[in-house]
Amino acid sequence: MSIDSIERLEAIYRDAPTPASTVKEIDHISPEYAALIAASPFVALATAGPEGLDCSPRGDVGRVVQVLDPKTLLLPDRRGNNRIDSLRNIIRDARVALLFLIPGSGTTFRVNGRARITADPEVLASLAIQGQPPRTAILISVETAYFQCARAVIRAGLWDPARYVDPSQLPTAGAILASVSAGEVGGRPYDEEWPERAAKSLW
Repeated sequence: MSIDSIERLEAIYRDAPTPASTVKEIDHISPEYAALIAASPFVALATAGPEGLDCSPRGDVGRVVQVLDPKTLLLPDRRGNNRIDSLRNIIRDARVALLFLIPGSGTTFRVNGRARITADPEVLASLAIQGQPPRTAILISVETAYFQCARAVIRAGLWDPARYVDPSQLPTAGAILASVSAGEVGGRPYDEEWPERAAKSLW
């Protein structure tokens, strides 16, 4: 049965949200929320644009996002694949959503807001790692912020070593590229060269 109206949806989810589910949502970064951000080296960045949606993983040494003030966050755009899907979207549609993960913790943290891209030399210099500044950074104006309870992480066993997947049992990047490109890109040479290439291009 397809659910095609808010009324039908709410008839299934009849229980009202608990106070703890609603009071946690605020319009700024509180000191407690700043502590969660400081502990997170990984965030998923969701954006929207004319071509559709994008969700991009972002990681860094230490905190992945800096809190400039209670209403402003700063996310460096570290080196990647140069598709710049997220950045293209932000230019056309400023809305963004962030989902932070904290290794070892079941708590996740979410921020919704509006973003703009900066190439200010001073800002980029402040984000340099190993002498390499990012080419741009994303400034995010916070509209809503709230933590998420641990149920999803507990169900997934995300930090449980007993449930880790053996990477050798998964298709490699080289194998995937070779398959989708009919052998024109990827293959074993891609996988063999990847560790050295990654080490030289993290920043």
